[in-house]
Amino acid sequence: MNDSPAPSTPEHSTCPHATPHEAAPAAPAPELFTWEFASDPYPAYAWLREHRPVHRTALPSGVEAWLVTRYGDARQALADARLSKNPANHAESPHAKGKTGIPGERKAELMTHLLNIDPPDHTRLRRLVSKAFTPRRVAEFAPRVQELTDRLIDGFIEEGKADLIHDFAFPLPIYAICDLLGVPREDQDDFRDWAGMMIRHGGGPRGGVARSVKKMRGYLAELIHRKRENPGDDLISGLIRASDHGEHLTENEAAAMAFILLFAGFETTVNLIGNGTYALLRHPEQRARLEASLEASPVPGESALLATGLEELLRFDGPVEMATWRYATEPLTLGGEEIAAGDPVLVVLAAADRDPERFTDPDTLDLARSDNQHLGYGHGIHYCLGAPLARLEGQTALATLLRRLPDLRLAEEPTDLRWRGGLIMRGLRTLPVEFEPGNRSEKSDALSTL
Repeated sequence: MNDSPAPSTPEHSTCPHATPHEAAPAAPAPELFTWEFASDPYPAYAWLREHRPVHRTALPSGVEAWLVTRYGDARQALADARLSKNPANHAESPHAKGKTGIPGERKAELMTHLLNIDPPDHTRLRRLVSKAFTPRRVAEFAPRVQELTDRLIDGFIEEGKADLIHDFAFPLPIYAICDLLGVPREDQDDFRDWAGMMIRHGGGPRGGVARSVKKMRGYLAELIHRKRENPGDDLISGLIRASDHGEHLTENEAAAMAFILLFAGFETTVNLIGNGTYALLRHPEQRARLEASLEASPVPGESALLATGLEELLRFDGPVEMATWRYATEPLTLGGEEIAAGDPVLVVLAAADRDPERFTDPDTLDLARSDNQHLGYGHGIHYCLGAPLARLEGQTALATLLRRLPDLRLAEEPTDLRWRGGLIMRGLRTLPVEFEPGNRSEKSDALSTL
């Protein structure tokens, strides 16, 4: 999650002050952050892993940062306490100020969330929020996720075509996380609009993201006041109760926590469903294996291959390309490079999860891959809190799509698809598909009741 604009021109691809990890390679360094790179960054990441595994570069925003691309270095960096999440530790220039993190969060006083803080505050806040993501709580939420999934498919199944991002992958996690937070149904479409602006990464009107963040902040402040007077069995009410019982959660902290759970809880799952479906459509033999496994399973919508398959989709082309920003609190050595205090560090999860030193045939999609300790949801104390919910949503979405749309196929050539710009997330702008028109589910109600 960051405010980097869409991929920029090649002059931003390297930093003139970069120090090579080893002797100058014969081949030139690949261009980073171009549109071509966004479509398929994996060849460039392979080059960096081999020649400059910890590489200092200028980002499209103009901020200079270190990219960490090897699995071993990435895993070390993700758990290194010397790499702080607090932007206050960034030795930023006036030019770089405000160009890391989520646009608008500083002005909206939404900085005090899990992605921007270190222990002990991180430990305190994570303990409060983790109660909403226990295996029991997520399992209880499974029927609602299935209901949402079926109703969204009902909305387009009779048409024989859809944009799976706009019509399915995007609204599913928005409505799910709104339910979890306790956002009333009648207000959830507003959140969908605000989130839609935030996910565009520079593709909308100038200043649109910051305005959406400001509107969301104002709404969350009002909702917190309403929940304090009339609490329910939801996450925001739980945060308020914890604050009232001495956990010292300020109103800004509560609003920031709700904000980041909404933001992080929807965009990662949008990309998980979109990238995962696209990968299955591009690998028909793996899709056929999964369909056969689901058909043979005694429990509808569940199979052992679905569980391992989702992890492989996370590894192969996951929703988070780079872990969120880290800043060195002291000089340190990483991958043979000297990192100065205050330097930003970006761990490239997409590169680490294709490292041949860790994964056999890393560029091959194998849904039955068992040795798969990927970094798709991070590692260490900042491991993604919402991973169980995202896995539930991903498994439910993919299994239901394959069951209800068995002849699902791409409606455009892969070369015509466009990926969203930005650094942190990796996802398609659209995913046009076709299929034989089907019937709405018997329990379907009007989509307006979502």
